[in-house]
Parts: sequence; C-alpha cells; structure tokens
Amino acid sequence: MTKSFLYICIVFILLSCKQPQQEKTISAHNSLEHAKGFTYHHQDGIQYISVTKAWPESKQLFHYMLAPKNKEVATPGKDTLLIRTPIEKVVVMSTTNIPPLELIEEENSLVAFPNTNYISSEITRKRIDSGKIKDIGTFGNFNMELLLQEKPDLIIGFSVNGNNATYDKIEKFGIPVVFDGSWTEAHPLGRAEWIKFIAAFFEKTDQANQVFREIETAYLQAKEKAAKVSQQPPTVLSGSMYKDVWYVPGGQSFAAQILQDANTNYYWKDNTQTGSIALSFESVLAKAKKADLWISAGNFTSKEQLIASDKSYAAFDAFTNNKIYSFAHKKGATGGFIYYELGPMRPDLILQDIIKIGHPNLLPAYEPFFFRALE
Repeated sequence: MTKSFLYICIVFILLSCKQPQQEKTISAHNSLEHAKGFTYHHQDGIQYISVTKAWPESKQLFHYMLAPKNKEVATPGKDTLLIRTPIEKVVVMSTTNIPPLELIEEENSLVAFPNTNYISSEITRKRIDSGKIKDIGTFGNFNMELLLQEKPDLIIGFSVNGNNATYDKIEKFGIPVVFDGSWTEAHPLGRAEWIKFIAAFFEKTDQANQVFREIETAYLQAKEKAAKVSQQPPTVLSGSMYKDVWYVPGGQSFAAQILQDANTNYYWKDNTQTGSIALSFESVLAKAKKADLWISAGNFTSKEQLIASDKSYAAFDAFTNNKIYSFAHKKGATGGFIYYELGPMRPDLILQDIIKIGHPNLLPAYEPFFFRALE
C-alpha cells in the first residue's frame, strides 16, 4: 500500500483542585510538551489554535478560533477560521484520527469517512456496519452529495504537499476544514499529543490531557528501563523493498526515535531525514547484512511470503536466524493494518514491543501488541 510510505500508524489521576473560576478569563498557554506542529492557548473562554506544520516544508500557518456556541465574539481576521464548539458531527480523513476520537469518548460524533474499509477499530466498525458512519468514497473523488447530507460541523483533514483543492471545494459549502499535521511529527510522543488538537473542538481538553499523560508516562518508564541495559545493543535493520527500492526510516523519523529509545542500534540512526530513505538492495545488504534484528519487514507475515517476493532477502543473517518481525499479522475485519491506525496514538505499545524483541528479559510479563516474528 503506497500510502504507508508517506505516513511511515487510560486515564490518569485528575488534579484534585479545580482552577479558580476567574482564571478562565486570563490568557494562558496550554501544555504541549512534545508536539511541534501546533500551538494553542485560551483567553476569555475562547481557544486559539495555530497549526504551524500541516505538511512537510509547509510555510503556511492555519489559525483557528474555537468559541462556545452561545458566546458572543468579534469576527476574527480573514486569516483565522471561527469554529463553534463543542462540535457534534465530524468527518475525519485519516484512520489515525479514529483512536483519539474513541479515547475522548467521541466515536459517536463521526458521521462519515473516505473508504471505511481502511478502519480497523472494532468499536467504530460496529457503527459503520450499522450504517451510522457513511462511506463517502475515495479522497479526491468524494460523494459530495452524501457528505453534505450528513451536515458535519467540521472536517479534520490532512495534506501531503499543500494541494488542497478538495478541501477548498468542501469549504465552499460552508463546512470548516482544519488540518491535522500529526504525521509530520518526528517524536512519537509528539504525534500522540495531537489528541489535544482534536479534543479542543469537542471541549474535552482535560480528558485529552489525562489520556496523553498516561501514554507519556508508560512510554518514558519503558524508555528508562531500556536505557539501563548494560549489554551491547542489538543492531537493527528495518523496512523492505517496494518496486526495487528499499525504504528505511530516516534517522530523525518516528520509527528511528522508538528504536533509539528501545536501546537498539539502528544502522541509519545518524541520517538526518524525518521521512523514509530510498535505497538500493545492494546498499542495504552491504550495511546491514549482519543485523541482529529485522524490524518492520513490510507487510509480510511469513518468511515464505518474504522469499516469494524476492529471494535476495535470504542473504540477511536475520532471515537465517529467524529474527524478522512484522506488524502485518494484526489486521482489522476488513483488512486494515491496526498498526497504521492505532500506532501513532500508542507509541508506548510500540516501544514496549521493540524492547521485548531487543531485550527479551527486560519486560518479562509483557506480551507484544503489534509485532510478531515472521512464521
């Protein structure tokens, strides 16, 4: 699935004391500890969000003013989009938005999605099967009539390169579109922290903070355990070939950061790219033939599938030693990969999976969630 290369997918304890009522009128920045692609703050009961990186190399800023429905506000400037909250009906464009909606208990707000077969969540699939979530077709070729029938309050979209003609068309019908740039974040916790972006439109920032805090705590605790391992870190190869090109995660990518935090030695860790690196088979073999582990080996579930795709894969020591791991075993009812949907929201699970693979004795009771060795 070519899109995978573009995107390469709980509750903590509340503070016991509530903020004094008068503090709601004071301008204050909400806490963002890892996300770099957006900022937000509130003032006088209004939330202000700015998306600073909607897509890679984006120079365009997107400003959103979130005001309660019953609150009188001055008309914002032409560069700021006014959105009345809480929204009740939403359409999202990426499966990665499904877990955040469920975690803030807003799955019932989702009314439509492009190509619902990609959605894996059992909770949301039940709503699809019952007809409560409409399939509006493929991106760029939406069933606009069906979309308009659902009368969404908001579209949460994303853009790969700034070509937003489809969204411009939607906005002409008076439906606001906002950009989720979570996929551009290099740090795993930065991606997960965009739950706060989505939650703001539902006035559920406190709930999002609780959810994120638990994920962050689990991630950092696992990272701390892995850092204390004294033996030599296992060397790691990643990715696989697509049309004679081998794609490996860039050294500053989401995947590379997790490999680093799991205390493994990723062969391309010194690379400076945040996306995927396109390499030849020969260059990968020369560098990583003796890798201890091969993690994220494409969409294969068995060594037989792997070798049927290309016999050259057998040249790696990880193939001979049965040390190849994939997330492809875990699929939704209609074939979607759960890793692509849930992984960005749950980097703590990915990290613990990698630690379990690289340091098997460190998390003795943990059962990997996403990854499994190829059969």
